[in-house]
Amino acid sequence: DQPRDENFDKTTYKRRNIIERVVGWYKEYRRLGTRYEKLAVNYVAMWLTAIMDKALFRLLPNTT
Repeated sequence: DQPRDENFDKTTYKRRNIIERVVGWYKEYRRLGTRYEKLAVNYVAMWLTAIMDKALFRLLPNTT
C-alpha cells in the first residue's frame, strides 16, 4: 500500500475529471485540438460552432 497524499482533495479531483472529459470531447474537432485557427476571434467562433453542433446533436440525434 502506498501512503495517500495528505493534500489530496477528492472533490477537486472529481471536478478535474469533468474538465478533462470536456477537453477530450472538443478535441474531436481537429481545429480546436490543434489550435488550427491563429486569430482569437476565429478560434472563439470555432468553439461556438462546436458547442452548437454538440447541442443540436443532443437535441436532434436522428437527423444525421
